[in-house]
Amino acid sequence: MQRFLRHLWIDRSDLARAFPPQALERIEHGVVAGETRHSAELRLAIEASLPLGRILAGDTARERALEVFGNLRVWDTENNNGVLLYVLYADHSVEIVADRAASRAIPDHEWRAVAEELARAYLAGDFVEGTLAAVARLDALLEQAFPPGADNPDELLNRPVML
Repeated sequence: MQRFLRHLWIDRSDLARAFPPQALERIEHGVVAGETRHSAELRLAIEASLPLGRILAGDTARERALEVFGNLRVWDTENNNGVLLYVLYADHSVEIVADRAASRAIPDHEWRAVAEELARAYLAGDFVEGTLAAVARLDALLEQAFPPGADNPDELLNRPVML
């Protein structure tokens, strides 16, 4: 019942307070800077809440993250090394979905550690700095697994998408 009520009341205006335009710009700059150090692609999606029908159906943040991964075409990178950092704000839930090459290169416990650390930051109300720290940590993992090549195209949008 609590989850239902949170998703009922939380909307995009709550996201705008937690992530004002200047914060989104800082996060975007963090993603851009990180992608100069590796050949992978990182995309951030932040969703205020799920439709109530999906809550009643028992949909999880993980299920929604997989759906967003496909919708944003994070899987569609040349080297199959796209990574989605998905946040479901109403649940303070963080999911990381990695494409095939990234999933093989970086162990699951590393992804989980980043997601858990970011979820703790969100629970403490540290949205922007917590996100920047998570992006930096993901970049460090991706840098080890996917060093930049001579040709390092920017295949995905860098600005966080608010859903």
